[in-house]
Amino acid sequence: MTAAALTPAQAWRYGLMGLPLAFVALPLYVLLPNHYAREFGVPLATLGALLLATRLFDALLDPLLGRGCDRLFRQSARSLLAAAALGCVLMGAGFALLFFPPLRAHAGLLPLSALLLLLTYASYSAVTLAHQSWGALLGGDALRQSRLVAWREGLGLLGVLLAAVAPALWGLEAMVALFWLGLLAGWLAWCRAPRPPVAVGTAAAAEAGTLWQPWRRAPFRRLLAVFVLNGIAAAVPATLLLFFVQDRLQAPPAMAPLFLGSYFLSAALSLPLWLAAVRRFGLARSWLAGMLLAVAVFAWAGTLGAGDATPFVAICVLSGAALGADLVMPGAMLAGLIARSGDLGRAPGAYFGWWHFATKLNLALAAGLALPLLALFGYTPGSRETLAQAALTIAYCLVPCALKLAAAGLLYGYFLHRRTGDPS
Repeated sequence: MTAAALTPAQAWRYGLMGLPLAFVALPLYVLLPNHYAREFGVPLATLGALLLATRLFDALLDPLLGRGCDRLFRQSARSLLAAAALGCVLMGAGFALLFFPPLRAHAGLLPLSALLLLLTYASYSAVTLAHQSWGALLGGDALRQSRLVAWREGLGLLGVLLAAVAPALWGLEAMVALFWLGLLAGWLAWCRAPRPPVAVGTAAAAEAGTLWQPWRRAPFRRLLAVFVLNGIAAAVPATLLLFFVQDRLQAPPAMAPLFLGSYFLSAALSLPLWLAAVRRFGLARSWLAGMLLAVAVFAWAGTLGAGDATPFVAICVLSGAALGADLVMPGAMLAGLIARSGDLGRAPGAYFGWWHFATKLNLALAAGLALPLLALFGYTPGSRETLAQAALTIAYCLVPCALKLAAAGLLYGYFLHRRTGDPS
């Protein structure tokens, strides 16, 4: 069955697992650092080092997990779904224990948190890689693949919205319960989703699909370079969002769900507009437009100060619209690249494994470098000193702008100006 033949019901069944997978991302990347700093008194520098170390170690596993997914696909779809079920159980357990640790003293909390982060990250990666590889194997041209990605990411944004509002409205316990329900519903729906039509069980395919296969493709290397720079630009403000809102804008805590909700809701509502842009301009040009929109929005955010909570809502809406491009374009470009390279039936998991390695490297660098640097310049949660406030503004607003512009330059040079392996 091709991507063109997918009905909305079939696409929904495939995409639903995106909801809990995205749900886990926001609490771990945004809420957990702030929660540990304020509730358990863990210093920012220590938090940054912990997140950096666990994320880097976990990132090294992704290419191997991707190859494992390829092997499971060659056995049967049922084998892969069984492994995904185990991954969901481990992910849910690790997630719950991170927010409700049995040990809270620093001597026991930090080693336990490191182990739980590794467990949660690894199981999250395994399920995500299997899910995304499944989607790529369903095939289709740029527009069809972007629609499939949009279903997955759109439902993922619903998960992020739930993760954003659940802690404030119902508490952390409800957030954990919703995550578990999402995992169960997502896996059951996935079992009823269309099966990939590509036959990957031959000996030739097994021999051809190697761990390093993606790196032999120049278009993949170029696309990954763009993705890394753009990803770091997005990860830095995600890590610092609550600190910026609470200490730079001095907004009341009750407004945090409004900021997060407007951001992710705007991203979800923007997906049909980005799909229309793909139809008219292609993937690469549409992604470039999203990057430039993000630069303009974060430059505006750099002018805000205490009491500017209302303008920041508009910034959240506009930056959420820019996020929509980041959600659809890179994944669709990668899927098309895999198909054109001839590796769709050989090593899709290896491609997504390296892709997720880069994603986690982005997040690790954002948390591991931004938080210690802020501490170095005298910023601590609740700080109102001029130098600390300036450092927070530069880190949250201006650094992402510079990185986004660098990514936009590479995207234009590699895929629009030179037309080398343009995946659009």
